[in-house]
Amino acid sequence: MKTILTGDRPTGRLHLGHYFGSLENRVKMQYDYDTYILIADVQALTDNFNNPKKVRDNVREVALDYLAAGIDPKQAHIYIQSLIPETSELTVYFSNLVSVPRLFRNPTTKFEVAQKRELFGNEGESITYGFLGYPVSQAADIAGVNANIVPVGEDQLPHLEQAREIIRKFNNIYGQTFNLPEAVLSKTPRIKGLDGNEKMSKSLNNCIYLADTPEEITKKVMSAVTDPNKIRKDDPANPNVCMVYYYHQLIKSPNVEEVCSECKKGERGCVYCKKELARNIIEFLKPIQERRKYYENNPEEVEKILKEGTEATKKKAEEVMKRVRENMKLDYFE
Repeated sequence: MKTILTGDRPTGRLHLGHYFGSLENRVKMQYDYDTYILIADVQALTDNFNNPKKVRDNVREVALDYLAAGIDPKQAHIYIQSLIPETSELTVYFSNLVSVPRLFRNPTTKFEVAQKRELFGNEGESITYGFLGYPVSQAADIAGVNANIVPVGEDQLPHLEQAREIIRKFNNIYGQTFNLPEAVLSKTPRIKGLDGNEKMSKSLNNCIYLADTPEEITKKVMSAVTDPNKIRKDDPANPNVCMVYYYHQLIKSPNVEEVCSECKKGERGCVYCKKELARNIIEFLKPIQERRKYYENNPEEVEKILKEGTEATKKKAEEVMKRVRENMKLDYFE
């Protein structure tokens, strides 16, 4: 079986954007690949280095969301990044194969640097080595399990291309050591936020979490952006600019065609439509939340899953690094 690597940074609970953007597909793919799913706590520390408790607490939250979404620990290895020291060693070696200007030219990095400067002013100039080297660390994660396949969204394609450059250069210098990873681009477009923003994001506070209560879901949905030109209840509206209709489509509400038709004719009020959407989202998330509740009530099982996944990943990484050291002439006492 080919090897696939995917994962998330533990900076908060996962939301519907994560589910439709990646989790749903991971659940399907786990049966066809040797699957490794990392909880990237080291990378989370690149911009949360002053709040390690936040990262630590969210390792468990992300693990719970993975299991709740349907990741099967019998099919996939869920592991904690910081507990694979081989990845850190490989990051050091890889850092010799990429220049600082090349890292700054990475489109995703350029965007994130600009975003930090906009948010934090002069403090945004203080870009750390760890933040700039994020793509190098990511390349080491991929190569550390010798992955063939890496599912990514469009915004992560530049990171994967950089990883491919580093891996290709390593193979050229030291001999064929790693697979050259291929991207599997998400078929689902980036999920929009409740506020109409092009991205659902924790930092923008415009998302519905997989673990949200019915009350939280209802409150959030009632704030969703609708057609600004619909003033009165019976005014015809354009469902294509309405986030309520967008989410009806996303979760495949059973009456989605009816929603569209009634909205266009002015036969559907926004408050009624929002309440109906909230009920549908609650129903959609019900099986996910039931699985989450099981694992919340059995924390020792979650710990066992993480330990076993990490141990399996470390074993794979040790095999890879043995070959790396041999090819780099660093196997001094072997």
